[in-house]
Amino acid sequence: MKFEHTKPYEDWFWEKNRIDLCFDHVENIQFENKLIRLRSGQSKTYDKLVLATGSVPNRYDWPGQEANGVISLYGLQDLELLEKYSSTTKRAVIVGGGLIGIELAEMLRTRNIEVTYLVREPYFWANILPTEEGEMISKHMQQDHHIDLQLNSELKQIFSDSNGRVEAVGTTKGERIPCELVGITVGVRPNVEFLKNSDLEIERGILVNEFLETNIPDVFSCGDCVQHRNPQAGRKAVEQVWYTGRMMGECLGETIAGISTPYIPGVWFNSAKFFDIEYQTYGEVPAKLPNDMSDFYWQHPEKKASLHFVFQKESEVFSGINSFGIRLRHAVLEQWIKEQKTIEYVLTHFRDAWFEPEFHKNYSHEIIAAFNQKIGSNLKVETKSWKRILSHIKSATYGH
Repeated sequence: MKFEHTKPYEDWFWEKNRIDLCFDHVENIQFENKLIRLRSGQSKTYDKLVLATGSVPNRYDWPGQEANGVISLYGLQDLELLEKYSSTTKRAVIVGGGLIGIELAEMLRTRNIEVTYLVREPYFWANILPTEEGEMISKHMQQDHHIDLQLNSELKQIFSDSNGRVEAVGTTKGERIPCELVGITVGVRPNVEFLKNSDLEIERGILVNEFLETNIPDVFSCGDCVQHRNPQAGRKAVEQVWYTGRMMGECLGETIAGISTPYIPGVWFNSAKFFDIEYQTYGEVPAKLPNDMSDFYWQHPEKKASLHFVFQKESEVFSGINSFGIRLRHAVLEQWIKEQKTIEYVLTHFRDAWFEPEFHKNYSHEIIAAFNQKIGSNLKVETKSWKRILSHIKSATYGH
């Protein structure tokens, strides 16, 4: 893809829609005067202000992290640096076991660059994934994509050569790993540093209410920089995923246009890819199961495909699901969680949630059989009902 392929709109779009783009940096904001001072020396006034400053990659105090060849993967500038350094890179080291890191690993492997991946946990993405899924993804990275995955290992230092280019990293295990590129992918944080000495209320992010209003009149915020004062049950105060930013933008656009619209994100969901394994998650699937929850894990005996169901121990109400290598219907899963369906109902009607292509194998019978064997029940698969699926889709709500 070329740069112009990544633009959300054609260049003529902005002027046509009376949107003035100002390419500059904000030095400070005088909220009392509704005045924005820019690095170029210019100033801008506002009637209403939206702070959508996004997030920035985390960096810690690693010696040598300013060397040439140390990159993140967040914006266009990072991609340009990756393009610059990858042509002279034989081995790269990636630090941080999350979604950004695995995307970077996939990009490097397409150019036949050897990748060593440092993950401080006992398996990949251990703070999010339960053990079964984490171990499956770890094996997939090692065996199918030849990633040198070093678990329980952390970055200690980055070494550079006489020209200031990365030449190796040192780990907490005392190893020295030669490399020409280091990818720092240890998460992001709200981009709010330049606002902290103002009257704006900030903790981890800019504090907002359900209408995305800050503590200052006519000042709003949305996206990765936001921290919700009273997050919806089952949601976190800071959620830095693409669709929450989109939904906040939609709600805020209506509010500023005069139709006060609260931000109601609904049931938590997310999706990603671990190389060629697609991932979906809905509701609550904790990495470590609380005492009041039970779970059922099913994995295909041959393929990289699995389902992890979580439900309340006493009521057996369905709480959430992780799906790897199997596509599911968003609207159906969301509705089951909202309606507090039991795990028995979910399993017997699971065909309704199946969203694989036509003629693709449906594993509902195998899943039910495994569940019956585990708990000694005698559940059976209900016939797939398109009428029932359509009713789920019609009644599901997205945001507002």
